[in-house]
Amino acid sequence: MGDALPLLLKGFETTLLATVLGILLAAVLGLVVAVLGRAPTRLVTMPVRAVTEFVRSTPMLVQLVGAYAIFHTVKPLVIGIAVLGIHYASYLSEVYRAGIDAVPKGQWEACRALSMSTRRTWRAVVLPQAVRNVLPALGNYGISMFKETPFLAVITVSEMVSEAREYGATHFVYAETFTLAGLIFLAASYPTSLLMRKLERRLGH
Repeated sequence: MGDALPLLLKGFETTLLATVLGILLAAVLGLVVAVLGRAPTRLVTMPVRAVTEFVRSTPMLVQLVGAYAIFHTVKPLVIGIAVLGIHYASYLSEVYRAGIDAVPKGQWEACRALSMSTRRTWRAVVLPQAVRNVLPALGNYGISMFKETPFLAVITVSEMVSEAREYGATHFVYAETFTLAGLIFLAASYPTSLLMRKLERRLGH
């Protein structure tokens, strides 16, 4: 396990990079989808909902392989980050929608009474409250994404689990390397989950 650790830590860097960039993309794109979903015209809302439902109803593994086959000239890691971000954005859009719906209607009415523009209402009143309400959920989805990065191995991304499999195949020590990979996942995700619980309790008061 000691011999395999440097290789796994190298793969962990890729895993962490894919998770951080993926959740940032998902957070931004999910917010855009949630706002577009409240557009006054069905010409906007219907295509957005159709794409969201398609992404949410198909396995991420299929999306990864399909994107890799179509965009074969793009670096696999870039494809993986994009697919992770888009896949999770389809779920985060619903989280944002719930956060937006949680903003009291009286605040919308107060903004209209003060003749605030729609853009300023969203930027100064609605979104700050909505984002604050969904922060714990964003963190939990980030942890889920972190644990699903091994799927990137199917498009040749050398993340931690694929490095563990390669080392195990070379040295015939699968149990040790996969156990070590699991421990690294646990060491990274468990403290983060505790932090999210603490944040959720704090925001709940």
